Amino acid sequence: MSSPFPQNYDEWVHCITVECGIPLTSDFVSQRLAVWRNEGSEETQRFRKLYGDAHWQAVIGWFERAERDQPVSGESAPG
Repeated sequence: MSSPFPQNYDEWVHCITVECGIPLTSDFVSQRLAVWRNEGSEETQRFRKLYGDAHWQAVIGWFERAERDQPVSGESAPG
């Protein structure tokens, strides 16, 4: 990864799950989406100011993809 920030979904998943050690559970993904989708949230406003709207939108898209990729209840995760 040449940029210090993830540039695509695979880099983002690696950053979150490997480098940060955070599993992409349904609860975590839902909680983060609630924050990122709330434009009035202080955290969201700070993120947008620091990293820009394009990266903010990318992160929302990556969380939405992670949400879609979650196994259906009772199924095991792929891998």
